[in-house]
Amino acid sequence: MTAADRPRSKFPLQLDRLSGGAASSSKTLLRPQRDVAAAHVDAGKRAAPAGLGLDSPDVRRRMAERLREGGVVQPQVLAAFANVPRHLFVDPALATQAYEDTSLPIGHGQTISKPSVIARMLELLFDGANARRKGNLGAVLEIGSGCGYQAALLCELAVRIVSMERLKPLHDKARDLLAPLRSNRLRLVHGDGMLGHPPGAPYDSVIAAAGGADIPEAWLAQLAVGGRLVSPVQQGEGGQVLVVVDRHEDGYERRVHEAVRFVPLKSGLAG
Repeated sequence: MTAADRPRSKFPLQLDRLSGGAASSSKTLLRPQRDVAAAHVDAGKRAAPAGLGLDSPDVRRRMAERLREGGVVQPQVLAAFANVPRHLFVDPALATQAYEDTSLPIGHGQTISKPSVIARMLELLFDGANARRKGNLGAVLEIGSGCGYQAALLCELAVRIVSMERLKPLHDKARDLLAPLRSNRLRLVHGDGMLGHPPGAPYDSVIAAAGGADIPEAWLAQLAVGGRLVSPVQQGEGGQVLVVVDRHEDGYERRVHEAVRFVPLKSGLAG
């Protein structure tokens, strides 16, 4: 079944009821995502005036159009960004910046990633063999639920999603913000993302919102043949880069893409 055959989520309508609440890529390089401290500084520069019409679909469509102008061409990815209200996943005081191409703090030393970075990673996932064959991202393992925004986008693009978060307060936050979706395709797990989630394996797509020294073996083991993994990885002293791993019948193929900046990948659980 292709994405076009599946009934579309009523996500924006439901969420709007909430209140307050190895070879390099040839694609254009994105600017690195700012770190947590920079995001906090930027967030403090503005107050959040009221009555800005952030619930308007036009606001989301304009963001999707800017992503398209920036080089994102995958239509399902652009449609997801036009459909999911990002402002409901950020602090109300930062809502006026929700549709800018910027990372924003979500508490506990974490950020919600820039739309352009998320879109780039999702588009890379769509180039995987299984995604091209199925017309969607299939079964997805997300490492780092954060506030739940990327999981909401994945609900527009995948058949089944397991989203893991090691920080209990963020797990609870994502659960509350995603509750109106009421999707039986999404499972939120408070767990150590470095271990993946074997009960849900194999996964057609794996996407990580934190970067470590290398790709954990557990993620590779849980990736389906024909599946694709996209994750930031530390590259020596030069910062992080996006790494894409495809699993084939006879092994794995790894490619390095552009520079990015994500929070560090950590193991274990935290309250």
